[in-house]
Amino acid sequence: MIAKHVPMRSLGKSDFAGLVNYITDEQSKEHRLGAVRLINCEAYSVQDAVSEVLATQFGNTRAKSDKTYHLIVSFRAGEQVEADTLVAIEDRICKGLGFGEHQRISAVHNDTDNLHIHIAVNKIHPTRNIIHEPYYPHQTLAELCEVMERDYGLQQDNHMPRRRGAEARAADMERHAGIESLIGWIKRECLDEIKAAQSWSELHQVMRDNGLELRARGNGLVVVAGDDAAVKASTLGRDFSKPKLEARFGPFEPDQAQQAKPHRQYGKDPVRLRMNTTELYARFKSEQQSAAAHKTAALDKARRQKDRRIESAKKKGKARRAAIKFTSGRLTKKVLYAQASSALKADIDAIQKQYREERQAIHEAHGRRSWADWLKREALQGDTGALVALRAREVAQGLKGNTLKGEGQAKPGHVPVIDSITKKGTIIYRAGASAVRDDGDRLQVSRESDQSGVQSALRMAMERYGDRITVNGSPEFKARVIRAAVDGQLPIRFADAGLERRRQSLANGGSTTQTKIRSKRAGVPPIGQLPPPVRRNRLQSLSQADALHLEGQAGKTPTPPPWGPSEQERRKAKLRAEMDAKRAKRQQKGRSL
Repeated sequence: MIAKHVPMRSLGKSDFAGLVNYITDEQSKEHRLGAVRLINCEAYSVQDAVSEVLATQFGNTRAKSDKTYHLIVSFRAGEQVEADTLVAIEDRICKGLGFGEHQRISAVHNDTDNLHIHIAVNKIHPTRNIIHEPYYPHQTLAELCEVMERDYGLQQDNHMPRRRGAEARAADMERHAGIESLIGWIKRECLDEIKAAQSWSELHQVMRDNGLELRARGNGLVVVAGDDAAVKASTLGRDFSKPKLEARFGPFEPDQAQQAKPHRQYGKDPVRLRMNTTELYARFKSEQQSAAAHKTAALDKARRQKDRRIESAKKKGKARRAAIKFTSGRLTKKVLYAQASSALKADIDAIQKQYREERQAIHEAHGRRSWADWLKREALQGDTGALVALRAREVAQGLKGNTLKGEGQAKPGHVPVIDSITKKGTIIYRAGASAVRDDGDRLQVSRESDQSGVQSALRMAMERYGDRITVNGSPEFKARVIRAAVDGQLPIRFADAGLERRRQSLANGGSTTQTKIRSKRAGVPPIGQLPPPVRRNRLQSLSQADALHLEGQAGKTPTPPPWGPSEQERRKAKLRAEMDAKRAKRQQKGRSL
């Protein structure tokens, strides 16, 4: 489990309403949005709660920092957490940061490989109207996560990151966008050469050979690649800060040599995958360039259409005002002029609103995408190469927990409906009210799934991978899978011998029950109600009996078999009764003497 604060660099971008709209937006995905909670708010709807929080924030006019605290709590890939546990974790984290009494709105997201919670907190206290800023939040969050991992039996994470600042942000960019960062490229390609330099001239030569340049900026040094990529030299390591380098080489000496053709250079290429993506990346770059041109053309066209509509509205308003001049009555003209002005203003406002919507649609249709987002879009459109590229990323890991894996001969059937695809190449299918995840090797069923969802996952595993099913997970999940296979009469077999025996036992029991029902409907006596003819008049010893079963408490007379005693048993019982009567008669005669 990892809890992370997402700071907003620009106060102009800090918007509680915008953050809540993002975390509560389903984005046309059926299984993206989970539970939404409104805490310490008197409102009962999300929009009313947002208005309540904004009113509280506007009441504080002294605070100049960000008044919204965005927190993300993420769990390990494949880890499924109960709803009550999620609520308890959120409450404990917010209370530990000092936000226990603050207004907040949270939403659970299921559209990635990692179950996570977005929490939007109002940093302004609802009654004291003062802002609260947690002290060393990363340390507090690390300690809280360690405690809750033990308390709730969660998978453990490293809560003291080795990367901070720019290096951590660069690692996040590589993981989410799939493009090499400048810091990561330098550390992988030429960091050892930079460390081996023994003077300013050697250091500058190494920089030139790798298409880099070391420049002085402010009180420090920066490493520049090209025109737009630059990082602080100290980000590469503590030994590369300006004071440390000057202590080794003397005062800083700028590079005076001409820039020659480098042996290699940074080019914002994709992170190295376990497959060749040259062709895919060429398509990506080409589409990015054409998208920019199409976006410019579409925006120009929308702007021209807006101008024409406004000009037409103004002409209509001018004609309306010209007609008003011929009316009689000063008061009547005044009212009509006011109505004409209001109508013109309403028309222009409607045109401007339509233009804003058109611009938003153009930006969404032709906007720039990251490499990973482009692969996701292509995979959703059926490009198998893009799907394989997503699954070839180093961050991609197999599904864990309650999973199904099929082997053998696949049996193609119906095509399931895709809800979304994650950046790790996991396909999320819709299975009724349930979600089934597919990483290309195994399937995972959501915790909230019902038996129909488990049956859908079994059919999907059989159709995609084969009829020999391997089940991993809790004993409860395995029992549900067995019952779903029997109830659905699926032609599968389990790889685990114990599960397969249990499935066959339940399947045979179910067929026996159906046979009894059909026999009863046909008028045939059910099996087990009458003994076979060859044994109907014969005694059975204990070793010949199929089973011995006593019901009820001790001392109760056992219920006789429904078919009654045989003829030989009745003769024996009559003989014992006669012998008992004679014995009782002799005893009575002896007492009388």
